[in-house]
This record gives sequence, structure tokens and C-alpha cells, in this order.
Amino acid sequence: MAQVTVIVPTYNERDNVAELVARAAAALAGRDAEILFVDDSTDDTALEVGRVAADAPLPVRVIHRDDNTGGLGGAVVAGLKAAASDICIVMDGDLQHPPELLPALLDRHDEGDADVVAASRYIGGGDTSGLGTAVRFGVSRAATWLTKAMFPIRLARSTDPMTGFFLVDRSRLDLATLKPQGFKILLEILARTDLRIAEVPMEFAERRHGTSKASMRQGATFVAHLARLRFGKMSLFALIGVIGAVVNLGIMWLLVEAGIPYVWAAIIGAEATIVGNFLLQERFVFADMRTDARGIGIRFLTSFAFNNAEAALRIPVMALMVETWHISSVLATGLSLIVAFFARFLFHSLVVYAPSRRRADGVEPKPDTAAIRVIKAIDAEAVRPGEL
Repeated sequence: MAQVTVIVPTYNERDNVAELVARAAAALAGRDAEILFVDDSTDDTALEVGRVAADAPLPVRVIHRDDNTGGLGGAVVAGLKAAASDICIVMDGDLQHPPELLPALLDRHDEGDADVVAASRYIGGGDTSGLGTAVRFGVSRAATWLTKAMFPIRLARSTDPMTGFFLVDRSRLDLATLKPQGFKILLEILARTDLRIAEVPMEFAERRHGTSKASMRQGATFVAHLARLRFGKMSLFALIGVIGAVVNLGIMWLLVEAGIPYVWAAIIGAEATIVGNFLLQERFVFADMRTDARGIGIRFLTSFAFNNAEAALRIPVMALMVETWHISSVLATGLSLIVAFFARFLFHSLVVYAPSRRRADGVEPKPDTAAIRVIKAIDAEAVRPGEL
């Protein structure tokens, strides 16, 4: 067992490998350490790691992943599982995290009062100049404030929960519970586990080679994952349902204004939003359940059939409210969508994305009864990370 494993997730960081290994090895001189690259690259980064490892003054390993499950966060979890030490330090491969800070993280952990030691850009002695533009700095600070507001208790002692440079004691983690999506693996760890946090200041350096992986898509993934961590799947499902309802009402209003009868306008609006909601749910709500579920074609057809059956019941009820209560058709549609929400969520959780894999012996496992599956779904929501 090494004293420490430095886990470096990489994506097309070939030009940074040699310098990172040299600087990390110098910083860790005299310690029993290893460097473990977890590579999702489409270039020859993994080959470069192998070349550098041959002459490195400490053990250097590489795991190349072809599926890229979970993005950078998934790479870190793979590294935590494969590490030779329970004391693991995670850092980026772009040299914006200075390897010279490795001893400070270890020394702070040796004091014995922390399970996580994070390198923070926002405490005394820290620096954020590596973020570059004022826009990137503003986005980073806003994301940090939002995250701390969502988890005010667990992140009370963290000034930089978004940092990608941190030490963690693997023995304090249940790796099976980590379901990372995107960049922010420390947030995942802190939200799902009650850990003692300490920090050391970090001067965030400028990128040497390559390009930033940040994008609007990554931002959307972060917001969705933050909502999932804080509130669970049901709230994210509800958020997408609200978006779909707004779109549904907008389509219906436009068609009614164009002279189309409100019943036909409601049908058209429902069909459009059923498809849109399914695509958003696939990407942001049930992404972690897709692997074990049936194929996407079956999922779509099952979801589409249920939602149309639900709409076939809901729209006549909506029409009845309009004709008997003499209320706006748009208001009636909104009320009926709220009533339908829970039925949709339970059906998608328990049926559309139900596991379909066979056991290792090839025998199909006996399915739970409907009552058991409902209880399990409610129980899963009850234990989602969050603070009551």
C-alpha cells in the first residue's frame, strides 16, 4: 500500500503529462506515493503516460476508459476504486492545480481532524487569476454561492466546494453511493457523505496547454446535478414537467389564438411536450438508470403510450371543467397537469426505467410486486442527499 495515490483524470492532456509527473514527483520526494492517471482521451495521452512512467522516480499508472461514464467525476470514482492507498489526492491534468501544493494537503490531513482537505482559491493566500476573464470568475463565484446556499450545513466550512484539487480519505467513503455527472466530484462527495472539511490556500494557475473543457453543456449538467443532489429525482422531474407545462400552454395559447378549437390545440400541445419531456428526462433525470433499463426505443414507446393514455383521460376532464365550471381552458389544463404529475413520476421510475438485466447465472430475477416497488421508490427519495 502506498501512503498516497494522486489521481489525475485526463482528457486530451498529452502535452501536460511529463511536466505534471516531474513536478509531482519532486513535491512528493521521500514519500511512498504513486500517480494514477484515469484517461478518457481521444488522443494519445495514455501512450504518453506510459512513456513518461518508464523513467519516472515514482510509480505511475494509467487506466484508459472507453465509455467515459460520468465524465470527469466518473473518472475520479474509477481512480478511487483502483488506488493503492486510502489517502487519495485528486487534481486536474492541465497544471492549473500546482503539484507543489501536494505536501501541504498531506500535512494538513496529518493533523488528524479532517477527512477532506480542499485546495481553495477563496481563502487567505489563495488566488483566482488562472480563471482568466472576469466572466469566468463571476460564473465561478456565482456557482459557489449557489452551491453553498443549497447545502448550508454540510458546506459551512467549505469556501470552495467546486475545487477539483483535494485530498480525501477513501475509507470514509461509500463509493457505491457516488453517482457523479460532469466536473464537480468534490460537491458529490461532500453532499452524499458527512465529512470533516479543512482547507489550504491555492494559487490557481493559468492553463499551459490544451483548451478549457467548460461549456454551456457542462453548466447545464452542473445545475441539473446540483438539483438532483439537493432535492432528488422527483424535483428534477417536476422542474422538467413545469418547463413542459409552460411550453404546452404556450403552444395551446398560440393555436387557440390562431382559431384552432381548444381541444385540438390541447392535443397538439400535449404531443409536442410529451416528446420534449422524454428527451429531457433521459438526459437529466434518469441518466443513472438507463444502463440497467431496457433499450431507448422501448423506453420511448412505453413513456409515449402512458403519457398519451394519461392525456386521453386528462383532456376530457379538462374539457369537462371548462364546460361545467366555465373557467379558462388554459387554467383547466394547468390544473390537470398538476394532478397528473405524481402518476407520471411513479410510472417512469417504476416501469419505464425499471432494471431489466439478468443475473450473472442468466436467470431473470423475480420482480418485486408493485407495492414493494412503490415503497422502494418512496424510500429512495426519502434518503436523497439534502438537509431537512
